[in-house]
Amino acid sequence: MIRLTVRQMEYFQALADTMHFGRAAEIVGVTQPALSAQIAEMEERLNCRLFERDRRVVRLTEEARLLRPRIARILEELRDIEAIARRGRQAMQGRFRLGIIPTIAPYMLPEALPAIRQRFPELQLELREAMTTTLIDDALNGRLDGFIAAEPLETPALASEKLFEDRFFLAVPAADPSFTSHPVPPESLALDRLMLLEEGHCLREQALAVCGHVKPVAMASYGATSLTTLLQMVSHGLGITLVPEMALEATSTMRDLKLVPFAEPAPARTICLAWRRNSPRGDECRALARAVREIATPGSTDAPSDAAKQMEPQP
Repeated sequence: MIRLTVRQMEYFQALADTMHFGRAAEIVGVTQPALSAQIAEMEERLNCRLFERDRRVVRLTEEARLLRPRIARILEELRDIEAIARRGRQAMQGRFRLGIIPTIAPYMLPEALPAIRQRFPELQLELREAMTTTLIDDALNGRLDGFIAAEPLETPALASEKLFEDRFFLAVPAADPSFTSHPVPPESLALDRLMLLEEGHCLREQALAVCGHVKPVAMASYGATSLTTLLQMVSHGLGITLVPEMALEATSTMRDLKLVPFAEPAPARTICLAWRRNSPRGDECRALARAVREIATPGSTDAPSDAAKQMEPQP
């Protein structure tokens, strides 16, 4: 009888999803040699190659492509069994796999994680940072228990709870003469120099929605994969960009960059915590959402952050 372990199937799934031994090892929380050893043992037990390897590329074999959906279903069933077994225990205990998008993670997590650990000391958070489409797919396929992203998600199979509103500001070069007076109306012609994150980031779509009058061909896209990269580009005079309120404090050391508010009603994004609608951990997701709402992070209350207050027009 072939005796595959759950650990081997989890490692297989992580590697099949990332096609990168290092990233897969990070996801499952082991070293790369440990992951490689388990994959090799799995291949030996199945008596077939699962991955083609060379120095730069990892590829699925035909056997692995056939096994992948079956292993995913097995792992999803096992996770549901674990969740059902936890129903009789105290909530907010054990492993909880939480996804979060890149334009939220670095600004929310430093304050949120210690507060969550203090409130739920028995909860073992496992974090994954990825774009919204990936997080949705992982949640629907049982690889995540929940994730934090910006609405709208537009996926009927997901349930969600609103966390807070996160207002948008403009980041512009400090000496830019186009922004000597503010607030800035969303229809301002100066927004033609708006720079965007690369395709797939929800912040890109939000920028297009906020500044809908600007023709896409007029928008500069440099393939930036992070908000930090865009802000550095703005500080060097290459253009302007949208920045959410939760990220304002991160700009405090950029001397050649200025933050400008929009005219009221200020555009904002709605941050939510979402999970698979039929997940046995729905109650825990709601409890986690309530905890996050109570954590004092920039943008998490109706009161503006300190950095935002400094930009408010005075009566």
